[in-house]
Amino acid sequence: MKKLFLFIAGMIICGLIYSQTDSLLNSLQTSNSTTQQELLPKKMLFTQRWAWGEHGFLRGSKPITPEIRMDDMKIRRKMLIAHQIFGVATLAGFIGQAIVGPKLYNAQKTDANYHSLKQTHDLLAVSVNTTYSIAALMALFAPPPMVNRDKGLSAIRLHKWLAVVHLTGLIATNILGGLMEDGQNPQLKTYHRIAAYTTFASFATAMIVIKLK
Repeated sequence: MKKLFLFIAGMIICGLIYSQTDSLLNSLQTSNSTTQQELLPKKMLFTQRWAWGEHGFLRGSKPITPEIRMDDMKIRRKMLIAHQIFGVATLAGFIGQAIVGPKLYNAQKTDANYHSLKQTHDLLAVSVNTTYSIAALMALFAPPPMVNRDKGLSAIRLHKWLAVVHLTGLIATNILGGLMEDGQNPQLKTYHRIAAYTTFASFATAMIVIKLK
């Protein structure tokens, strides 16, 4: 799971740094253009180009036509809806961790409920990493929009910037949590807590921003 998470994290960082941000569900318009250059946006996430570009592995040998791009938009809509659903599930997991985490911090290994709290916290961590990774995959590999319309400061761009923050925070939280296994390095508790709360705050804000656009 950690290897999968780190792989997804690397792809997100590369995509966010080197690619033009694109609109989510509002970019689902079609085009009357018939040339391949007009049917595909000039700038795409590298994962979108890899999967859905002219020679993308999901294209096969099929030429890109207006009809194909209309089908792409249907797939894109489904994947971005799934992205939002798994995002909500991730947020619920973050809330659960925010409740269980402080209790685990204050518990002693000799307490009757310590092992129960530890198991719940670990289960929530696995759930969050899983739903977060799936949500990321849905966004990274959704077919590209018809055109790039996201210029200047916008809700979509802010959503992407916040993604860098909560991704970095989640990576830090996982690393620090691993270093604290079995009661080791108790001095890292404060940093682990800061990373966790930063991740939660930035993730929740990213969801709010995209809903208000």
